[in-house]
Amino acid sequence: MDDSQRVGSWRELGRYFGTAVVLAGGVLVGAVNIYMAASLLPTAVAEIGGERLYAWNMTIFLIAQVVSTMLVSRTLSRYGDIGSYLMGFGVFAVGSVVCAASPTMPVLLVGRGAQGLGAGLLTGLGFALIYSALPARLWVRGSALISAMFGLGNFVGPTLGGLFAQFGAWRPAFVVLAVVSGVMAAFVPRVLPTSRRTSAEAVQVPLGSLLLVIGATAAVSVAGILSNEAMRAVLIALALALVMAFAVTEKGSQVRVLPRPTYQAGSALRWVYLTIAFLAAGVAVETFLPLFGQRLGALPPVAAGFFGAALSLGWSASQVVSSSARRQRTVRRLQVAGPGLLAAGLAILALLQHRHASLPLVLAWLPVLLLAGTGIGLAMPHLSVAAMASTPDKEEGEKAAAAIATVLTTSTAFGAAVAGLLVNLGGPSLVTSARYLLLGFAAVSALGMLTALRANQLAQLPADTAHSSTTAASR
Repeated sequence: MDDSQRVGSWRELGRYFGTAVVLAGGVLVGAVNIYMAASLLPTAVAEIGGERLYAWNMTIFLIAQVVSTMLVSRTLSRYGDIGSYLMGFGVFAVGSVVCAASPTMPVLLVGRGAQGLGAGLLTGLGFALIYSALPARLWVRGSALISAMFGLGNFVGPTLGGLFAQFGAWRPAFVVLAVVSGVMAAFVPRVLPTSRRTSAEAVQVPLGSLLLVIGATAAVSVAGILSNEAMRAVLIALALALVMAFAVTEKGSQVRVLPRPTYQAGSALRWVYLTIAFLAAGVAVETFLPLFGQRLGALPPVAAGFFGAALSLGWSASQVVSSSARRQRTVRRLQVAGPGLLAAGLAILALLQHRHASLPLVLAWLPVLLLAGTGIGLAMPHLSVAAMASTPDKEEGEKAAAAIATVLTTSTAFGAAVAGLLVNLGGPSLVTSARYLLLGFAAVSALGMLTALRANQLAQLPADTAHSSTTAASR
């Protein structure tokens, strides 16, 4: 039996060049901003002060980003595709201008919050419009393109941020972000088709779910900036409890953030989302890789930064190949192999961590990091398509696509907090900290193999069984 699927070529995606540029550009500006801002903040603090509020820059950005990803469906239903993108780029540009003009750190934090709102909306819109603006045969190509933008942003952001910081030009860096957003906004009405949505179709805001996720994100983000290990563990436990409360609330509510199939018995969607979460959380190790490179490998800062970006480089490059897979059996294997490669790469890297490591040993880190990143790239575009194709209902399918961004941003916040906890647990030995971090996230990534296997198992159930489950749940 032929189980192949039709996958459009990159050339065919080129026929939707304008749409692809908007979708990818929206994700890229947000991804670049995260790491660029991290590189610029020390220079900004030296000028405007506010060192005590330094760590809150990322916390406020992440909370705002998660919140806005949850409002994508509401925004689309109310303002349409073009209006939503104009809002996303506009809010991000305003936030960037506020950051550039900030006289004090509190004002800068307001700008960072606005940037987070804009970036989250743009990320969610990118996945949602893959579903609605591209034919199904191009979903995997579109998902690969957008997912690669995260990796590219992780690579380009620190480079640009470091360049501007080198000359003390942190304000012009934010101006550049605002200008790029303005240019992208001007491009939107020319390339996106006018949607047929009406305000009468506007979906309700899932207020209860929204508050629970805000609480969970705030708890885990604050945990990431605390030095007290006990309080950090308490806040992470609180965040997990709030996530569980979110799942319970969503399941019993008529107004949800996640699509209906997530909570249906026999649906693979929840397992797809969990696999995406485990993959995305593993990227948190990137934050500490430059530190390990400098302290353990005696690398200069520029080289250590490149090692930190190697994971993202492998992630971005591998998707070009992975998105060409056509046979369903191959796709299912890639979904399982991806988390496995990430776990194996992180585990091997943990074994390579030694104090005063020799140059050949340090150079061996690079192919291992590329291998680990390849695992993300092999699986992520196919997992995104699996989420989009989880339901024949157009409204729920678009919600499933937009929810990918919520899962990604939330798991990134959780990953950052857990990474800080693992590094602190390994102290004062940096080698022990490195091994705790890498082995811990290797275990997390390995869980993604189990969830992917479960998703594949449920996806292969007979069509009539899946249909009866959907029908029963909708009654």
